[in-house]
Amino acid sequence: MTGMTAPDTSYSPADNPRLGLRERKKIKTREAIRSATYALVEEQGYDATTIEQIAERAEVSPSTVFRYFPTKEDIVLTDEYDPLIMEELRARPADEPWLDSLRHVMHRAIQLGMKEPLRVSRLRTRLMVEVPAVRSRMMESMADTGRMLCQAIGERTGRDPESLEVRVYAMSLVGGLMETSMYWAEHAHEGDFDALLDRTLDVIGHGLPPENH
Repeated sequence: MTGMTAPDTSYSPADNPRLGLRERKKIKTREAIRSATYALVEEQGYDATTIEQIAERAEVSPSTVFRYFPTKEDIVLTDEYDPLIMEELRARPADEPWLDSLRHVMHRAIQLGMKEPLRVSRLRTRLMVEVPAVRSRMMESMADTGRMLCQAIGERTGRDPESLEVRVYAMSLVGGLMETSMYWAEHAHEGDFDALLDRTLDVIGHGLPPENH
């Protein structure tokens, strides 16, 4: 999911035997492009990193980079885990409370993403905060994740995925996850992200807690 996970070197969706060879090759190419981008950004900064440099480092052509990622911002923001997360969500027990299912799946997303060195997760969230173009693109990409969640909610609850209530709930969740990632970065990545996620889901499920006096 956008902003929450990062591609990792110890586990890759490309290792999933259920995927065809062609799809696994595509995933490996995307991962190579992302790895090259992260390395260059760490070396010289985001603005100084060009598509041509990324292509050279990843050993692909610039046109290949654009074929996989329409913008440089997409390289930072996208990952390969949405289909796996949806599988996890659909596999939860039908009688499990919806918020419990979401909590399980979101923590699973963190487990997948955190297999990458922590510096990459921190870099991605820092860029969301510091680079206006990344933040703007993230806002645009939220719609895609929201539509995916609407479909999952509809399947689970029997509600119309296009209904106002489902759309509002799905986008509240996506927005909450985005704000959690940005909050973590704005506070120097202090604290446990899992704990921040639990606080987010508590607010989504139960509303604002009483103020502490």
